[in-house]
Amino acid sequence: MTLHLPACLPARALLRRALVPALLAAASPWAAAFDYPTAARVEYVQSCMREHPGTYYEMLNKCSCALDHLAEKIPYDDFVSMSTATNANSIAGERGNAIRDSEPLQKQIREFRKLQSTAREGCFIPPTAAR
Repeated sequence: MTLHLPACLPARALLRRALVPALLAAASPWAAAFDYPTAARVEYVQSCMREHPGTYYEMLNKCSCALDHLAEKIPYDDFVSMSTATNANSIAGERGNAIRDSEPLQKQIREFRKLQSTAREGCFIPPTAAR
């Protein structure tokens, strides 16, 4: 018994063998540039879920969505710098003044808060009440 393959099969296989690696190669620099470590993702999502109470799976998905939005906009190193400055901005006393008196850091903080706000809005996370 002889197996007859359609004439178009070799062309499809050839196209697939050429196209798939090309697409992966084109996507990999972007993915690597904006990929965040798993531990950083978990920390962000857990913090977001603490700040925005709701049903577990709903907020897990919404907070993950928000981080995905941030990861699309800024590389991980910028995320670390911006979130660190934002968190340090609330340090009381003289140590906190070093952050609050630095205009470049205040600019980073404003930009990060705007990015977070846009991400949360896009993922349907309600704003937190003033504390």
